[in-house]
Parts: sequence; structure tokens; C-alpha cells
Amino acid sequence: MDIALFDFDLPERLIAQKPLKNRDASKLMVVDRKNGNIVHSEFVNVINYMNKDDVLVLNDTRVFPARIYGESSYGGKIEVLLVKNIEGKIWEVMCKPGKRALVGKKFHFINGKIEMEVIGINPDGNRIVNFTYDGEIYDILNKNGTIPLPPYIKDVLEDKEKYQTVYSNKIGSIAAPTAGLHFTNELLLKIRNKGVKIVYITLHVGLGTFLPVKTNDIDNHNMHSEYYEISNEAAEFINLAKSKGNKIVSVGTTTVRVLETVFSKNGKCVGEKGYTDIFIKPGYKFSAVDSLITNFHLPKSTLIILISAFYNREKILTAYEEAILNEYRFFSFGDSMIII
Repeated sequence: MDIALFDFDLPERLIAQKPLKNRDASKLMVVDRKNGNIVHSEFVNVINYMNKDDVLVLNDTRVFPARIYGESSYGGKIEVLLVKNIEGKIWEVMCKPGKRALVGKKFHFINGKIEMEVIGINPDGNRIVNFTYDGEIYDILNKNGTIPLPPYIKDVLEDKEKYQTVYSNKIGSIAAPTAGLHFTNELLLKIRNKGVKIVYITLHVGLGTFLPVKTNDIDNHNMHSEYYEISNEAAEFINLAKSKGNKIVSVGTTTVRVLETVFSKNGKCVGEKGYTDIFIKPGYKFSAVDSLITNFHLPKSTLIILISAFYNREKILTAYEEAILNEYRFFSFGDSMIII
């Protein structure tokens, strides 16, 4: 399929620059796949689209301050984004400017607290590096690193916790699973009290989630792999719900990709850890997810391709047109959609 089929025009004013004061006060567009109806609501009402014994699945990953700034022994400046831990102190990173990060080159960061040597270059230009530091890397980054906000967010984020879900727990992402940003602890409690089972999976959000599609034919796009894990307990609750005909409600595309990866491999949900590079596009047959809570995504992204696969490309674009007419806020800090 041509990537242009997933393009749309978005007024820049609708790109949300700041989170709302109250997380669950965002708009909620309800898209019904059975009858094609669209309802405009508020996110706090998302509970109305879950029933007793349904399972709400959340991604409990936590964003870490993955961007650091350093220089070489010759004074050349460099910006580094830690992408993925390969093993021990060896990481895959993105460097800017890349021309300075040649194999064998060394850089230092945070007044020498972190040293880095480039030991390899991937075909996509990412570097493989060996870090040297004392202590725990995440402790150093939490004190000295920068949260890597998406480039379309120009405003300074004063409260960094606003880019974390309230249930974030396992550190390892370089971007937030933004569909979950709308939930408050109070709303989750109401959902739980309704009899909905809440379970957590983990996918550490990396390049696979947010890198743009650069090929004209989406079939030629290669997804980067991302680490995931799902517990035996979560798998049991999901399988029980499926066996009884209850719904699996996925919060975000990252959660969808974990569940569909596991189901496609095993025919059911199982507790496991691994890496997924699943690319869900129109024609894909879903076996795990029944409803999807998601944000409004970038044009020509793997995310809008995924939700088009979950429903229908033309109808998703029509819903996006309606969202624009109704001044919905788009992208990470934007409003929400539930596809039922």
C-alpha cells in the first residue's frame, strides 16, 4: 500500500504543546465499528465502554532521561539519545551530528561521569557504543539526562511527571505510551470497582513505535524491535476473559503490539519476555484485542496504519477529519479515541 493513503492535513494549532491540568479532562471520540457511529465525549466517561469482567490492559513502562550532551577530547559537541541496551554497558544510540561519531571515537558527558566509545555503526546510521561509568546508568541519567520529548513539542515541560503515566513502573522507554496519559488513579479505581480487571504488560517504547515510514510502499518499511514482557498472571486473566467472551481493552498501540505478538505466536496469551518487530497494517487479522484506546497520531505513521488495520482506513481518516473540525488536540499531549 502507498504510504500517501495514510496522509492528512493537520493545522499546526491542533498539535498539543502542553498536557491538560487534569489528565482525564481530555476529549474522547468514541468510534463504533459495528454501526460506524461517532460520539463526542470526555475521557472520564471511557469507563462506560467497559463491562464487568472485561480486561483493561496497560503498558507500565517508564520513560527515562535518555538524551545527554557531551563532547570529544577535541571539544567537538555531540548529542546522544540512548535507544536500546544491548548488553551490559553496550548500547545502541543515535548521535547528532553523526559525522563526529566514527568508530573508535571517544566522548565524555556530565563532567566525565559518563565516557563513551563508538564501537560500531548500524546500517541505519545508529551507533553501537560502549559506556564507562560508576554506579547505575539510570541513576546517573535521572539526575543529569533530559527527557526526550517529541520534536513537535516546542514548549518546555515544567513537570516531567506529566510525560509519565500514573502507573509507570518499569524504566526503559525513550517515549511515553501516550494513550495511558489520560488515566488518573481515581479513574482506574472506578474502573476496578466496576468489576473490570486491570492488568499490566511492558513494552519499552523505542524506535519501532515512533520512527516515520520513509518508504513509498508500507510493505518495505522495517520495524525496529522493542523489548516486551508479560506475566503469567496477566496472561491467565486475559485468557479467562477471552474464553468467557469478555472484551480485551487495549490502552495504546504498544499494548496492542505485545498482545498480538504473543497471540500470533502461541494461539493464546502466555507469560513471556522477548522482542517484537510486529508491523500491523491493513489485512492483519486481530486475535487478541477487542477495543482500543489510542491518541490521534501523526500522518503517515505506523500508528495510524495500525488503527486503520483495527478498523478501516477510510473511516479512520473520516474520523480524523471530524476531530479536526471539532478542534481535537493531536499527538502525545492530545485528546483520545476509543474504537469499540
